[in-house]
Amino acid sequence: MAELRKVFAETLEELMIKNQDVVYLEADLAGAIGTSHLFHKFPNQAFDVGIMEANMVGIGAGMSVKGKIPFVHSFGTFTSRRCADQTFLSGCYNRANLKIIGSDPGITAEANGGTHMPFEDIAIYRAFPGIKILDVAEPVLLRGMLKKIVEEYGVFYLRFPRKQAEAYYEENQEFQIGKGVVVRDGCDATIIASGIEVYESILAAEELAKENISVRVVDMFTIKPLDTKLIIKCAKETGAVVTAENHNKIGGLGSAVAEVLSENIQVPLSRVGIPDCFGEVGSRDFLSHKFGISKEYIKDSVKKVLEKKTDV
Repeated sequence: MAELRKVFAETLEELMIKNQDVVYLEADLAGAIGTSHLFHKFPNQAFDVGIMEANMVGIGAGMSVKGKIPFVHSFGTFTSRRCADQTFLSGCYNRANLKIIGSDPGITAEANGGTHMPFEDIAIYRAFPGIKILDVAEPVLLRGMLKKIVEEYGVFYLRFPRKQAEAYYEENQEFQIGKGVVVRDGCDATIIASGIEVYESILAAEELAKENISVRVVDMFTIKPLDTKLIIKCAKETGAVVTAENHNKIGGLGSAVAEVLSENIQVPLSRVGIPDCFGEVGSRDFLSHKFGISKEYIKDSVKKVLEKKTDV
């Protein structure tokens, strides 16, 4: 287990030491994300713009024009909905070099409730030309992706939960933006998951194995660009696909995978995700069951696609 906000703050500090062009803009949430010390250590690289998220994105985009590499952070609900126009025009349209960090995506907002619970952030940003979207909830992967995006020019939207997360990668694991990772192999069906749903999918696959159901689990941490080759390969080899995401079923990972399958290979598909609704206050465990994205729902979805697979 590791606290992801600590991983974020430590990695960002490393990047700022290594390259003085790396700058950090914060929207009055330094205490929540664990970056308060950066403002004292890097007075010329770290800036708190206050509760003005849209302006923050605009400032970051402007700084990138001058050669800086800006990381801008707020809760995911604000760096998506509230900053959409600035991200589109000042970021993507302007071909800026901008790293947008949205913390506490989906149900991981927990006690902050529906107003702070982004179920639609990926859907919003998927339609923006040129943007790259990452959904991460594992410490080794988060560290690796932060180091990757600082080197790759362009607009990124990276969402991750602030709190504790299970580690399922070795420290020396290599990652590539736009390429999924098979974290567990299997032959009966494939679960393509992202964010917190990867670990839920691993748990579901372990329990299904006790019922002699062999399930492959793919961490599709890059939602855009999507690893279409891996999706098609898994669909061909296992003949059934389940997607699992901490996001509205509309417009997220499930929709993206469905688009790939519909255009390339016809196999049974089931999507595990948030129904078309608003969030609410609750613990992660409560909300996971409330909105149908726990390991139990993933297991049921695998069994349903296997039934469809048999009927084909």
